[in-house]
Amino acid sequence: MGIKVGDRIRFLNSIGGGIVKKIVSKEMVEVEDEDGFDIPTLISECVIVESKGAAEKIAERQQQKTNTQKPKQVLIQEEEDVAEETYAETKEGELINAALGFVPVNPNMISQTDCEIYLINDSNYYLAYNIYNGGEKSVYSRYAGIINPNTKILLETVRKTQLNEFENLGAQIIAMKKDKAYTRKPVYDLKIKINTVKFYKLHCYVENDFFDEDAIIVPLVEKDIAAGFKLPSADDLKSAILGKESQETTKQSVKSNVIPEIIEVDLHIDNLVDSTSGLSNKDMLDFQLKKVREVMDANSRRIGQKIVFIHGKGEGVLRNEVLKLLKNQYKKCYVQDASFLDYGFGATQVTIK
Repeated sequence: MGIKVGDRIRFLNSIGGGIVKKIVSKEMVEVEDEDGFDIPTLISECVIVESKGAAEKIAERQQQKTNTQKPKQVLIQEEEDVAEETYAETKEGELINAALGFVPVNPNMISQTDCEIYLINDSNYYLAYNIYNGGEKSVYSRYAGIINPNTKILLETVRKTQLNEFENLGAQIIAMKKDKAYTRKPVYDLKIKINTVKFYKLHCYVENDFFDEDAIIVPLVEKDIAAGFKLPSADDLKSAILGKESQETTKQSVKSNVIPEIIEVDLHIDNLVDSTSGLSNKDMLDFQLKKVREVMDANSRRIGQKIVFIHGKGEGVLRNEVLKLLKNQYKKCYVQDASFLDYGFGATQVTIK
């Protein structure tokens, strides 16, 4: 096989090598070495390490792989760094507090900007974590690793359109300390529901204790308790027992005349049913349209009431069915796309007339 421009070679009788830049003659080529110098070399003194065609194919495969893979986070600090580093402990830090933080890259373009996603560990413990997407039958791990005490790490920077993937997450968390005794904590296995509509609303990004910028903070664990789970107090239990009978027998006789500015109805199926196991696509669509009817019928006499049905962008099937239902069965109502700044492309607004 003859030497061609672009081939990577090494020198036969001396140290080094480089890329063939020019064919000088049948016996001589010009080689650019690693320092950028052009060296005239006899072809008989060159050994081909990698041909130009092979190098191009490898580069092409690497580029394709880069384009298809999601950006990776630094999952875990180097073990020697973890072992050597010590962290100041606080009394409050003995309770586990962990959260996800969503920080817009450009707050002035909130409907379009990329978003940085952080994991926050506000405790004296190392937290082993696995954050994943998926349902009951199948999941895939999105981030996994160990986060040091009293710190936060950048998990990923995502495009605005990718934030819909964070609507339903799961998280597993194990707390531990190194080289010392500590209070054993529960193993947390969490379901995280995030209203992705908030990512399009500037006022949902608020001042917080973890970032200089306004951010959306989604709690995972709060004071040793999994987020969303509240231990009932004795007074709560007593009130529930005493009030149950009266709640079952007493019906509301007077309806409020106060009309809220907007009623938001999230039609994502996970908000309507406890589990989608065994449900076909038609079954799920029927549940969603049933919810639309219930809300419309309950507010049919509230002139001026605005209702936003959040259906998501998706493939447009649910949106089209909702529009069809509203235009056929509620013809007197005014139907339009909801505010793009508040809901993106994923919602429809109805005004009762």
